[in-house]
Amino acid sequence: MSGLVNALVIVAVVAIVIVRQFRARAIDTDRRWWLLPVILAVMAVHGGGVLDVHHRTGSAALLAVELLIGLATGAGWAWTSRVWAAPDGVVWSKSTKASIVVWGVGIALRVGVFALGRGLGIHQDTSALMLGLAVTLLVRAGIVTWRAQSLGSASGSAPTYGDEVRSARKELV
Repeated sequence: MSGLVNALVIVAVVAIVIVRQFRARAIDTDRRWWLLPVILAVMAVHGGGVLDVHHRTGSAALLAVELLIGLATGAGWAWTSRVWAAPDGVVWSKSTKASIVVWGVGIALRVGVFALGRGLGIHQDTSALMLGLAVTLLVRAGIVTWRAQSLGSASGSAPTYGDEVRSARKELV
């Protein structure tokens, strides 16, 4: 797949995901929360270009850093999202202002990895970025689903950054 198509897919997925996550949404723990990240990962690997053929070791190291950034961003995003159970037992989720900070730091780190690779003369395809995004989404969805399942039908809120001053009431969509 061409770099332009990958870039467009990445921008579209990020836009859709971010817009959806900053609205209160009911969480269905039975759905296939892992499907979109797996599709993105398959597209990234299938498209080739994940590693620079002339700098395999360097590009593999940068890819590993990209995946670690994706892992940390997904975990940070999940733990800064509010997760609460409404009185009717439906579990809801919404990203917070701290989630925006997590995204900003993740993007800044990814830009730094790209700049480092560029400075070392290592070609980085958008496939590596797409793979990192897939890891971010997979980790975030997995943790939020786990948090939602841990709430069960209990009323209240799973702990998250900054929640000690908030009520666990259902927010309007």
